[in-house]
Amino acid sequence: MNAERFELRNARYLAADYLSRLVFPGDTVIDATMGNGGDTLMLCRYVGPTGKVYAFDVQRAALDSTRQKLCEAQMENRAELILAGHETMDTAVHVPVQAVIFNLGWLPGGDHTVTTRTETTIEAISKAVKMIVPGGAVSICVYPGHEEGKRELEAVETLIRSLSVKEYTTLQHVFLNAHEGTPRYYLIQKNRNGRGEK
Repeated sequence: MNAERFELRNARYLAADYLSRLVFPGDTVIDATMGNGGDTLMLCRYVGPTGKVYAFDVQRAALDSTRQKLCEAQMENRAELILAGHETMDTAVHVPVQAVIFNLGWLPGGDHTVTTRTETTIEAISKAVKMIVPGGAVSICVYPGHEEGKRELEAVETLIRSLSVKEYTTLQHVFLNAHEGTPRYYLIQKNRNGRGEK
């Protein structure tokens, strides 16, 4: 029996809900956009003491904030924090992963001129879809409320539409009665034995 009824809130809430059903104890996962560590901590809880989270960010402030969160929760041994762009994930992670999550945009509370960039985002997502195991997923929150976010949105949608339907199942969540810059959510799942045989 569920402890809490589902409530349709926002893109990040949808991401957490899907990931709670995709990531289990012992899994290896990647947080491609560490930020202030909220998603990294969530993933550490999901993978448990036997799992592993690899978290990436290009800003030292993000690593410091995330490390503090993990230490306070006594989960720092579940994660490896990497000061590098997410497009380098394949050089740092050499095992198949269950999930890769992207929460695009800028560091909350940080410099808004430092954002994820379309070119490196697309490179990272292209690598992520290859790194996930069958049944694994890539979770993406896109923020089109600024110019680079609009570019990312168009490029992310183009990439997702190009994926083979035999290899991947994809979806998009759009909040239809929200303002134009409202975040959108995308989920890409690698099919296990071909489409319709999950």
